[in-house]
Amino acid sequence: MTGLRTALARGLHRLHDRLVFLAQIGTGVVLAWWLARHALGHAQPFFAPVTAILCLGLTYGQRLRRIVEVTVGVAIGVLVGDAIVLLLGSGAVQMALVVVAAMAIAIVVSSGQLVVIQAGVQSVFIVAFVATTGEGVSRWLDAVVGGAVALVIGTLVPTSPVARPRAEAARTVRAVAGTLEHVTLALRTGDAAAATDALEEARALEARLADLRTAAAEGVAVVRQSPLLRRHRPQAVAASALVVPLDRCVRNLRVLARRAAVAVRRGEPVPERYVDLVGELGRATADLARVLDEHTRPEAGRGVLERVAGLSARAEPGADLSAEMVRGQVRSIVVDLLVVAGLDDDEALALVPESHLP
Repeated sequence: MTGLRTALARGLHRLHDRLVFLAQIGTGVVLAWWLARHALGHAQPFFAPVTAILCLGLTYGQRLRRIVEVTVGVAIGVLVGDAIVLLLGSGAVQMALVVVAAMAIAIVVSSGQLVVIQAGVQSVFIVAFVATTGEGVSRWLDAVVGGAVALVIGTLVPTSPVARPRAEAARTVRAVAGTLEHVTLALRTGDAAAATDALEEARALEARLADLRTAAAEGVAVVRQSPLLRRHRPQAVAASALVVPLDRCVRNLRVLARRAAVAVRRGEPVPERYVDLVGELGRATADLARVLDEHTRPEAGRGVLERVAGLSARAEPGADLSAEMVRGQVRSIVVDLLVVAGLDDDEALALVPESHLP
């Protein structure tokens, strides 16, 4: 049940983030239908709203490319469909021939999958529903209208896609902090079940990373696409740059959680100071998440991370492999989070002292 509630909460969160997209698509459908119906005089311009939906999609990325691909695909489908219907009439055999021919031509013309699919789909419409060449051309014009509407909406999107990547990064960092807290508790109590749960949490962070990657790609795409949002390009690029260090951070967290689980199951001792180190890193990570949430400069969360970096340098005499791997992963995660906090890789590494015995 816990997993189901978590999945439902994540789904509702995605819906909340997509409300603006859904509003745009609804607006695009209305405008495309109205323009094709009243400006062009087409009685049933269903392909205008369909094209608007396909071009806008549920993401901001690659909108311009989708618009071109859909329009080209429709043009190929209409051309091939009209030609074969005119020469051979309509029917099941003609439909199969139209689809194969249209998709073959689309493959030659473009490597885009959407072009190929649209050529096949539109050619089916021509054979099944269109009796004259003129009506086929009207379908293509409907597609142009839908693509144009999508293009206009794409240039007037609000700034939320620019802010969303940083919010997703903050959620990811907060989830990392929570997992570190659970690893610390498992090490303190020697609870094997808690250690296993913490490892599963670390593995589940890949889904959050996927959301972050999507948000970052959309943020960059929208500032490139919309002239009204070009001034937000530095923020979008900076937010996108968080993906790589957070991906490394999550990978290192999985290794730490896995080694902690092994140590607990085998009863291998982990020095108390190393356990405290994991706890300190969890608190520093939570502080960085707060900084990202509050939209202050990321370097504001650097101080506590630097302190953890210093503490991580001291090795315990006689510590076994699992214990040293836990400390080593703490040091790696500190470097990753320092990069999230605004440093480059070399600067972050320089803040982590070399290991030494007391």
